[in-house]
Amino acid sequence: MTSYEIFSYCSSQLANEILAYLQEKEKPVYRAVIQNLAVQRKLRPVFVERKPKVERHAWLHQELARRPAGEIATQVLQIWLLGSQPSLICEFLDALEIKHDGKGVVDELPPEPDAEKVRAAVDQILEHYPPETVAVYLQMFRLMDERGWKHLAEILSTNERLRLPESPDACPDERISNQ
Repeated sequence: MTSYEIFSYCSSQLANEILAYLQEKEKPVYRAVIQNLAVQRKLRPVFVERKPKVERHAWLHQELARRPAGEIATQVLQIWLLGSQPSLICEFLDALEIKHDGKGVVDELPPEPDAEKVRAAVDQILEHYPPETVAVYLQMFRLMDERGWKHLAEILSTNERLRLPESPDACPDERISNQ
């Protein structure tokens, strides 16, 4: 799953949480996101900035879910995860015994550990954090490693707790009930 697809399947509640974090803690990034997305749509940024917050965030969520916004969506998710979810990241990395800087930044990912260790690490973070947040983090984690972690991919595709609310695998009736 790509970063723009993550936005297309994440709940509006989580998207709003991500955007509110940027607006409050990363103001220059928030303004740059608005500017870049507005330019992509051939709009003046002030048009977006003047929208009420609820409408602005709904528009940003919609725009971040489009393929042309892929790089922006990746940056938004990385900044949000590293800034607001360092304890989740560190707990996962510690459970896998992956060295990091104490804030969740890894210099080089090792090969994927065995399936049971990955499963235990995922279960551990699911005990302490909202499943949707964990799912977003794990999807982004998978994007970091070009080799791909097949055990993690399998867990993400089979564990119901990690299914994003509007998952493409869900049948249309489930999608409607989750909105």
